[in-house]
Amino acid sequence: MMDTVLSSVFFFIVALGILITIHEFGHFLTARLARIRVHEFGIGFPPRARVLGSDGETLYTLNWLPIGGFVKLEGEDGDAADDPRSFARARLPVKLVILVAGVVMNLIVSLVIFTLIAWLATPFIGLRFHEVQAGSPAAAAGLRPGDAILAVDGRRHEFFGSGGVLPDLRASIGQTVTLTIERVDGTTEQIPVTLRSADQIDAKHGPLGISGDASPFQARFYGSYSRDLPSAIGIGASETVRWFGVILGGLGDLARQVVNDPTAAPPVAGPIGIATQIADIFFGAGLVMTLYVAGILSANLALVNALPFPPLDGGRMFMLLLKSIFGTRISLRAERMTYFVGFIFLFAFLIWVTGFDIVRILSGGS
Repeated sequence: MMDTVLSSVFFFIVALGILITIHEFGHFLTARLARIRVHEFGIGFPPRARVLGSDGETLYTLNWLPIGGFVKLEGEDGDAADDPRSFARARLPVKLVILVAGVVMNLIVSLVIFTLIAWLATPFIGLRFHEVQAGSPAAAAGLRPGDAILAVDGRRHEFFGSGGVLPDLRASIGQTVTLTIERVDGTTEQIPVTLRSADQIDAKHGPLGISGDASPFQARFYGSYSRDLPSAIGIGASETVRWFGVILGGLGDLARQVVNDPTAAPPVAGPIGIATQIADIFFGAGLVMTLYVAGILSANLALVNALPFPPLDGGRMFMLLLKSIFGTRISLRAERMTYFVGFIFLFAFLIWVTGFDIVRILSGGS
């Protein structure tokens, strides 16, 4: 149990740390291109472990707290610095571009990850089942709980393709098909099965007689499939947009639940829940699907940071727009207090979600 927890934390820290560092690199790169003075680019958070180098203007550091990174810009706290290269003195469009660059970098990471998987290493996806109905075609053919169906009549289904094993079986009702079965010990067999006819199928009896109600079906990823690069880029873009929308919908569900029933378990996972899920995917589905989850997590970071809530990038951009409209009527003190309150709120939210993660894990959930 302890090994699993430690592995989960390790995978989460590595994945999140890399993605946040890439996010901060977006801020760093655009600031340098805009000739804003960058005092420090740090990997991890202080206290400082060591100085990695310096280019005469920017200090590159490695810090002890390993989650993420940071960029320290001249005048980023809003002070009207005398330095003409300070963030505070930059034009509004420049400030907005620097702030949005982190979000763009995370979206690019998602696009690249999804594209590379689609181009070079798309896994085939089978179906592992844990129940066999008595008297069913599956039982008659000698299928056993824990087996996995890899193909139907030699047809395999790649991860980004349409269909799957269950739709394939439903399209062949009443027919005799040859299933490629992977046994629990890893051996494969070609097994002919005559599926149930249409009049034998109802809500509880499918074509084959395997059930996923008490013990849900599991995806079985295996092998790899490659495609041409233009098609892969199209899939990468489609997946990035799709997950951005899914995450946005999830945030909407979370907001509605907090308003309607704040004591109920949230429909999203916190840091511990995400860590456990990443580790489960790595050990159960392998490196490729772990990278796929990293792509989802990167899209998640992009969306969350784009929200108009302080102290996130979107909140800072929103504050800059308000100041451009109302000018000095929004004081620097009021701006900093807004960021502070926002930070406390976000921290409290993480504690709230993490509490439900811990309860879920201790009760045997995932």
